[in-house]
Amino acid sequence: MNERDTLLRRLIFDLQKVSFALVELQLYLDTNEADPQVIHDFNQLSELQNNLKRRYETEFGPLLQYGYSPAEYPQGWVENPWPWEL
Repeated sequence: MNERDTLLRRLIFDLQKVSFALVELQLYLDTNEADPQVIHDFNQLSELQNNLKRRYETEFGPLLQYGYSPAEYPQGWVENPWPWEL
């Protein structure tokens, strides 16, 4: 496995971990909305998730379709493996 493949796998794994944690925190906040520490943690992880998505998309292309990710010309969508192809 080369360095680029390692980076791709690490970014996907980090995104999965952060996304899972955000779902768990959101579920907690559904019943404990006044917990300032959890709100702080949620906001920090949201920022981290956005940074990870931006880095992934800069290096490997869009994670999502339907206009959530910017497209460039020429589009390189088919040049890299899709996240589920890893």
